[in-house]
Amino acid sequence: MNVRVRYAPSPTGMQHIGGVRTALFNYLYARSAGGKFILRIEDTDQTRYSPEYERNLYDTLAWLGLEWDEGGPRGGEFEPYVQSKRFELYKKFALELVEKGQAYYCFCDETRMEGLRKAQTAAKSALGYDRHCRSLPREEIRENLDSGKPYVIRLAVPLEGATKFHDELLGDIEWKNEDVSPDPVLLKSDGFPTYHLANVVDDHLMKITHVMRAQEWIPSTPLHVIMYKAFGWEYPDYCHLPMVMGEDGQKLSKRHGATSCNEFRNNGYLKEALINYVAMLGCSYEDGRDLYTLAELGSLFRMEKINKAPAVFDYKKLEWFNGQYMRLKTDAELFDLTWPFIANSGILGSCGAGEANSPENRAAAGLRFADETLLKPTDAQRATLMGAMPLVRERLHFLTDAPLMVNFIFNEPAVPPVEDIVPKRLDAAKTREVLIAAKEVISKIGGLGEEEADGLFRATAESLGVKLGDLMMPIRMAVTGSRVSPPLVGSIQVIGPDKANERIDRAVRERFS
Repeated sequence: MNVRVRYAPSPTGMQHIGGVRTALFNYLYARSAGGKFILRIEDTDQTRYSPEYERNLYDTLAWLGLEWDEGGPRGGEFEPYVQSKRFELYKKFALELVEKGQAYYCFCDETRMEGLRKAQTAAKSALGYDRHCRSLPREEIRENLDSGKPYVIRLAVPLEGATKFHDELLGDIEWKNEDVSPDPVLLKSDGFPTYHLANVVDDHLMKITHVMRAQEWIPSTPLHVIMYKAFGWEYPDYCHLPMVMGEDGQKLSKRHGATSCNEFRNNGYLKEALINYVAMLGCSYEDGRDLYTLAELGSLFRMEKINKAPAVFDYKKLEWFNGQYMRLKTDAELFDLTWPFIANSGILGSCGAGEANSPENRAAAGLRFADETLLKPTDAQRATLMGAMPLVRERLHFLTDAPLMVNFIFNEPAVPPVEDIVPKRLDAAKTREVLIAAKEVISKIGGLGEEEADGLFRATAESLGVKLGDLMMPIRMAVTGSRVSPPLVGSIQVIGPDKANERIDRAVRERFS
């Protein structure tokens, strides 16, 4: 079988992690089977549609590296792949079902429908259409059409029996037809198709072989199968993916943390970490491995390895993946990734906060994300930051951590309060002694390796009768202004021993004189 799968989002909001997983699983299945991954825009809900959301869809897939084979701006054999450009096609097929007796004209106006809803609500009965127009005489239908009376076209759902279909993950599913939504609208009075009609027609015409979507769509599947049978078409294989939940067992939402791909991107996550983690949400690959490239995931993905149980989104685990991929980056790669966050933060003075990088200029240049900047590093900035990359790599959790990590290199840190400088086991007088003694060591470590430099600090701590940590902590606070900073020896070597000693002198003068 020539596998053809599709990701068919509605551009009514930013791409969230659930949609990303659906797109990713479809992409991986297509790659594992040597098939095609199709992108289709289901924009029939024009009241909620926004060009911004459609653009965000393309941005998200491009950032993640999920290249589609057909659809969207790329086009293909079955274009257009945008539903709002296919309305005449849907009307044609809706009328075909009417001619076959599988659908019918409904002339009920909004006043009648509102009255029906109120009566059903008052009676505490199930809401839904009462099939009032299902058996209208042909003469009445013709008169209504000839007079231009507004109508919708409804599907004639079988009144008896059951609809069965097989799900690749959940097995055989049977749905009583009496429990299917009663005669839903296929074509609205304004000529717009509903989701159900457009979805089925497009999947058939675009030769979709497998539909992978979230389990929340299971109630719609019997309806779609009924429609396929009404047309006389073969329906695709279904695989309904388990939901993505928060750790509290509720559907993942903003209350759990970031959910849109934009948020993850702007918060400093690497695309490799997001892809790797999301691919493992409810799916297994090779034993004994955690890290996979996108190509490896595409070769290893198997539909039968998807778990039936809901997947729990663990932000801490994703953070771990992010850190792992940070460690794998070369200095040059890490510089390129962190530079926009550093440049946009303003820590580089006028370069970081200058008019060239104003929101207006960024927008005019088409920059929309935190990992984009108009600013170019000077040779000196690049050289300094390249020297800092080996220092920050092991401590970065997110790209957004980088500005704070390197701020002390470019700016004089404020001298911390004395209580933050003095270790718990020392007093102010001993801390002053430690800082003064440290200056001699700092003057000697400019060209030394970390092990040799550590040896000098260790010897100094022994001579002073203090723990090594009680020697290093006051130095770190004086030199970097923070307890959280890159390795101290490397930090001193990046800014230079002279500047480091100047900062120690200032700390002694302002806090211990």
